Amino acid sequence: MPADSAAICPLPHRAVIELTGADRVGFLQGLVSNDMTRVGPQRAVWAALLTPQGKFLFDLFVVAREAALWLDVEAARRDDLMARLKRHRLRAEVEINPSEAAVFAVWGAGTPAVLGLPDDPGAARPLAPAGVAFLDPRLPGAGGRLLGPPESTPAADLEGLAPTPIAEWEHHRLGLGLPDGSRDITPDKGLLMEHGFEPLNGVSFDKGCYMGQELTARTKHRGLVKKTLVPVDVDGPLPEPGTILLGRDGREAGEMKSGSGDRGLALLRIEHLGPGATFTAGQAGATLHPRTPPWPEA
Repeated sequence: MPADSAAICPLPHRAVIELTGADRVGFLQGLVSNDMTRVGPQRAVWAALLTPQGKFLFDLFVVAREAALWLDVEAARRDDLMARLKRHRLRAEVEINPSEAAVFAVWGAGTPAVLGLPDDPGAARPLAPAGVAFLDPRLPGAGGRLLGPPESTPAADLEGLAPTPIAEWEHHRLGLGLPDGSRDITPDKGLLMEHGFEPLNGVSFDKGCYMGQELTARTKHRGLVKKTLVPVDVDGPLPEPGTILLGRDGREAGEMKSGSGDRGLALLRIEHLGPGATFTAGQAGATLHPRTPPWPEA
């Protein structure tokens, strides 16, 4: 794809929640893993909402749009997330409502230029009349998002966007080892430190208290991480999510997460990883070859 163009596709499995009210930033600051004071019209962040025990519940991209915060979340679980947020609202001056905005993925070398953004993960800007664009805050080269009216691409005034099948976005995402919500992180079970939240800029260790913080900090500082999410190349039939993966010694080594074509993500025990490691997917008859994800050092 030319350097002055980028691919775009809708993400129907994602949806938007809108937070308004004077306490919207402080309210979210006490709940999620990243620093909400960094969010503004020119900055988006990625974060997670955890259980009080520190287990993963939801991932969310947070970006500002005028006097509101927009949360890019899983569509099928949006109502559940909204209900949980409302239970924590107490006396905070914040309104929590579903938005009609649709979510689009943009990727390719020309993404920053096409979106009119500096090549800086998390860079954001509003789009007229009622949208917002931002670069994925997790990783350089990850692409970006457009949030806006569902009746049309919210970037009709942007040149260089090529409509592309969602399978191509999946191929791009999986190649970078980027998790996609509960497809890759099991709710009530997954740990942020096992799923790349530190190298992918999804957690702050300086912001102060938030729900579930203690386990996340303890896992980091005591070196308790035993598993890690890694991209895998699949030789053979693509295993179903949840398929148990076996190491060369025949022992259980992890499980398959999301996948598409010959790429996927797998949650693997670190003790089974190393040069030349391969994994088999039980009855599926596939061999999986793990790759080191292109993440920065945590």
